[in-house]
Amino acid sequence: MLKKGSKLYSILTGTCPRCHEESMYLDKNPFNLAKIYKMHERCSHCGQLYKIEPSFYFGAMYVSYGLGVAISIAAFIISFSVFKTSLKTAFIVIIASLVIPMPYIMRISRNIWINLFVSYDKNWRELKKP
Repeated sequence: MLKKGSKLYSILTGTCPRCHEESMYLDKNPFNLAKIYKMHERCSHCGQLYKIEPSFYFGAMYVSYGLGVAISIAAFIISFSVFKTSLKTAFIVIIASLVIPMPYIMRISRNIWINLFVSYDKNWRELKKP
C-alpha cells in the first residue's frame, strides 16, 4: 500500500510526485518552523518543478481546511461521545488536535495538492534525456 509508485507514498513521505526519489523540502522536519515552507525549486533527479505556477500552493489552503474540519470532527466525536467529556473539554481537545500537528498538516496539504496535478511516471529517466 505504501510503496513507490503510489500517490499515498508521495503524500506521506513528501517526495517528488513524479519520481519519488527526493524530498521536496529543504528540511524534512516539519516542526522546524523557520524552514517549514522552504522547498527545492525542482527535483534534482527528474527535473519536476515544484512551484508549477505563481501562487500554486494557495490551493493547498483548501486541502488544509478540509483536513482541519475532518480532524476537528473526529476529535469532537472521540472526546465528547466516547470519553463523555464536557463541551468545554471537547473544545480544548479540538484546539489541541489542530495546533499541535499544524506544521505536519500544512506539509501534507501541499503534498496532496501537488499530487493532484502531477502523477508518478516510472519512465521519468527516459523523459529527462535531451
